[in-house]
Amino acid sequence: MTQQSPEPLRDPARAPTLAGVERAAAKVAAILPQTPLLPLEVDNRTIWCKAECLQPVGAFKIRGAWHRLTDLTPEQAAAGVVGVSSGNHAQGVAWAAKRLGIAATIVMPSNAPQMKLAATRALGAEVVLYDRVTESRDAVAAKLIAERGGTLVHAYGDPWIIEGQGTAGIEGRAQLAARGLAGPDRVVACCGGGGLSAGLALALPEAELFAVEPEGWDDIKRSLEAGEILPVEDLTFPTECDALQTPETRPINFAVLQARGVRAVAVTREEVRHAMRVAFEKLHLVVEPGGAAALAAVLAGKVEPGEATLVTLSGGNVDPQKYAEILAGN
Repeated sequence: MTQQSPEPLRDPARAPTLAGVERAAAKVAAILPQTPLLPLEVDNRTIWCKAECLQPVGAFKIRGAWHRLTDLTPEQAAAGVVGVSSGNHAQGVAWAAKRLGIAATIVMPSNAPQMKLAATRALGAEVVLYDRVTESRDAVAAKLIAERGGTLVHAYGDPWIIEGQGTAGIEGRAQLAARGLAGPDRVVACCGGGGLSAGLALALPEAELFAVEPEGWDDIKRSLEAGEILPVEDLTFPTECDALQTPETRPINFAVLQARGVRAVAVTREEVRHAMRVAFEKLHLVVEPGGAAALAAVLAGKVEPGEATLVTLSGGNVDPQKYAEILAGN
């Protein structure tokens, strides 16, 4: 019989919970201002866009990173952390680590946007590059930990990360209530590995939830339909949504998504680019391709708005040249 951990909140094998999301929300609220909840008219319905692109690191990932690193034991903090990320989680971990005085090493793909690589290094983290097609980032991280020690801070397959990302839902619900609106009744979230989607599913148990992935990288959609975890079929499939390029979800994420009956849809390159232009023109926000996927699904009619629909604009870290090209419609 397996003994229960004497400190279950520090057990990496634990399941994420709503209580954990609420605990994370209090920690996040103590250090970060709320991101705006902006109205946008779509087909004569108002949707509410949660502007996580305005976080200090330009993405919601700062939430989970802060929750995770502030729960490290003194011994764990002294040994440092190792993260895996295409860029946004990297900056979240680096930001939290710098503030807490913790050494951080981030395993990042060699083809990550230069803006994300530079920003991560500028926050003081060591960056270790890997090839997204031929190497496993998890294997690279495991090797680093075996050689150096440290705690893995996974980008999505971690109970603290899931709970921390769910705090965006706690905020969004309170912001709607402040406007006299009940809900949200429907949530549309950008989805890579499922950390944000799972966190929102826990945070907002009454809401109908849609996870949105880029075409070719819609493994969670296929997994939910099949009832089992399926990996991305072609790791070379081209996409501009680098933030959502994860090879497969983890059991900890899939269990939450499956239990809550989350549905998933895939969006095309052009649908994402259109959403980025709409965010710029109507909301005056810079949103990266991966961060615009949820809005793309609503604008394309793949998810119909409800009475109080919350849509995540989850990241704004895009290389300037690429962004100008997309705005120009090229």
